Amino acid sequence: MTKAQPAGGSVQHPGAGPGNPGAGASLDDLQAKAAAVHEALPWIKRLSGRTVVVKYGGAAMGTAGFDAFVDDVVLLRYVGVDVIVVHGGGPEVSQLMTRFGKEPVFVDGHRVTDAETMDLARMVLVGRVNKTLVGRINTHGRLAVGLSGEDGLLLVARPRVDPGGRDLGYVGDVEAVDPTALRALTDKGLVPVVATVAAGPAGQPYNVNADAAAGSLAAALGAEKLVYLTDVEGLYADLADPGSLLEQLTVAEVEALLDEGRVAAGMVPKLTGIVTALRGGVRRAHILDGRREHALLLELFTDSGVGTMVQAEEER
Repeated sequence: MTKAQPAGGSVQHPGAGPGNPGAGASLDDLQAKAAAVHEALPWIKRLSGRTVVVKYGGAAMGTAGFDAFVDDVVLLRYVGVDVIVVHGGGPEVSQLMTRFGKEPVFVDGHRVTDAETMDLARMVLVGRVNKTLVGRINTHGRLAVGLSGEDGLLLVARPRVDPGGRDLGYVGDVEAVDPTALRALTDKGLVPVVATVAAGPAGQPYNVNADAAAGSLAAALGAEKLVYLTDVEGLYADLADPGSLLEQLTVAEVEALLDEGRVAAGMVPKLTGIVTALRGGVRRAHILDGRREHALLLELFTDSGVGTMVQAEEER
């Protein structure tokens, strides 16, 4: 006896029905999904057991891509990738400063940080943003652990000296990285989530740029990849021209752009972090639009990828 087909001729999965995610899917749809998994297989094999540092920008938080980002991190962990999440939180820090009557001031992408601003930044980054990310990842199980650069002296900072002689307050540059705590966590199958408040001289906390910190962490860990999730598609030759996205660069070309001053101020710390990472042995770095759902998986597990990729000169 021939089994009747649904109206319209599509063949449904035998288990399709209420509560089944595949309910109503045609065989062609299911085969397309299977093909996507097959395309991902060689990339999963290549990254399994390797380290990927992902910097999630504060500008991408609260967008449509946030839930997908959390799911992507969990999936990476379950396929054997050691994921380190480094996060920003600049917009929330600025909002809290405004509530306290303080005007945010930036110099070359770095927030001028007096003692009160340092307390507010620490409160937001360590006490709120970090715990929000950890909590969302842990809805999938015992996976994420939050820490700051002060924990285990993960990040040690020296006071940043401004070339123009301006007083930046408690703004630091990463002087040393001790990844011991991160390796202990990833060895246990956990995802470290890092707030970039660093230990400075005499125990004074310092505000370090999260983009730069992510590059230093990636180099110290010998990461396979460094990924920046931000609020633009990637690096543009001309920010006003959407068609000028630079899809692939070498680290030497990035250094030339920085030397020539052809980069917008907000992109400078990202590119500086990429140079630090790739000159420190990281193979590839990526700048992606974190507002796009599953941008991380599209870059890591598809043949074409998205955004801007930077790699070592010899791999061009």
